[in-house]
Amino acid sequence: MPSDATPDRSGARESLPAFDVGLLSPVSVGHDALVADQAVLDALVAAEVALVRAYGAVGVAPAAVVEDVSSALGWQGDGRGCLGHGLDAVVLAEASVSGGNPVIPLVGELKARVPESARRWVHRGATSQDIQDSALMLVSCRAGRAIVAHLRNVEAELATFARAHADDVAAARTLTQHAVPTTVGLRAAVWLRGVRRATDRLEAAVTELPAQLGGAGGTLAAIVEIAGADAAARLSSPFAAALGLAVPDAPWHTNRWPVSELGDALVQAIDAIGKIATDIATLSRTEIGELAEGAAGGSSAMPQKRNPSGSVLIRSAALRAPQLGATLHLAAALAADERPDGSWHAEWPTLRELLRLALGATATSARVVAGLSVDRAAVSRNLALTGALIVSERLSLTLVPLIGRERFDALVADASGGADLADLVRALPETAELDVDALVDPARYLGLADAYLDGALRERGPHGETPEVLS
Repeated sequence: MPSDATPDRSGARESLPAFDVGLLSPVSVGHDALVADQAVLDALVAAEVALVRAYGAVGVAPAAVVEDVSSALGWQGDGRGCLGHGLDAVVLAEASVSGGNPVIPLVGELKARVPESARRWVHRGATSQDIQDSALMLVSCRAGRAIVAHLRNVEAELATFARAHADDVAAARTLTQHAVPTTVGLRAAVWLRGVRRATDRLEAAVTELPAQLGGAGGTLAAIVEIAGADAAARLSSPFAAALGLAVPDAPWHTNRWPVSELGDALVQAIDAIGKIATDIATLSRTEIGELAEGAAGGSSAMPQKRNPSGSVLIRSAALRAPQLGATLHLAAALAADERPDGSWHAEWPTLRELLRLALGATATSARVVAGLSVDRAAVSRNLALTGALIVSERLSLTLVPLIGRERFDALVADASGGADLADLVRALPETAELDVDALVDPARYLGLADAYLDGALRERGPHGETPEVLS
């Protein structure tokens, strides 16, 4: 987000509102500070300071220069970046237009803020892409860790919810219609498995996010000239360490896997919680009423409504995320030469928006699942709507060998027309030895629901622990 001030032509400051405060993206409100323009600017400054510190670590830059640059630009320590450097994001944004990226004007601003004796070490041997990519990886890493934390909270809440509703028999629906019995707990266990897999993948992707250091064309030629081949080869390691990023095997200027793999993992994570939100929104419909959010939203015109507002916001993110992921792939696939002409630039706002959606949607999902309630009476009422037809699959397996397919299909047709299927089955002479009540009991036709639920709860927790399981 830009700051709320911009210079007028006379150089005076004119107060203006930020361009985007989330008015049209309520899912991200209160959750996007980690990817705001100020966070990106702080990361850009941190990348420049980290490079100077890396030169010091390999014995090339004097210790006094490292200290002067770090102090002047607000270095907070390895992995913590820079604060209080005094740069203005609006001014930098305006100055970035002619060169196509913010690093070009940034370098001049930073040099003006450090002692003259240290200026030649700022940005020395680097190119704009080194700083821009490293800064975006730093922003992504910080945001990604927060997203993972939100998702781990979702996992924990889902496990608790699944355990609490393991015995609540409900109607499973396929293609919108009653199918066979399931349990509310198993439905939540399915959600849990999806979230857990997505979280694991995202955590791995975030852990692998690398710094970028390749020089003008990905050869580090200038740094070799400055420091020698040995020091140049070692420079990436302290540079990455200072930023808290992974050490790259080599420059990845146009090998954009860090961006596309992170994008894929973010989309998968949003997909996983989008599935939950879709089910909650459906099952909280007035005519179904099986689930309800703890803090339902209202309506400006209809005071009786309890809208599943959190699920609606999560779905809004899930509907937008795949297209953002596709844009990242399109841009990465068209990364030409040793620095792309436009596709690199297209990645920046796309990746930031995807991170922003994930931050807001995952935080909202944790809140929604924590407050989710089940109306057991509604679950039972809906389950009973189709009577014994809910177990017609089981009846087919039992009765067709006794009475034949044609007679069985006739029974189902009569039941679909309003007759009681259980009574029709009881009236058959061939079923005299059968326990029809047990046969049509939905709670006795759950297959491996308990086992699958148990399995989901037995899987390792967010920190490798094994959660308590059903006895």
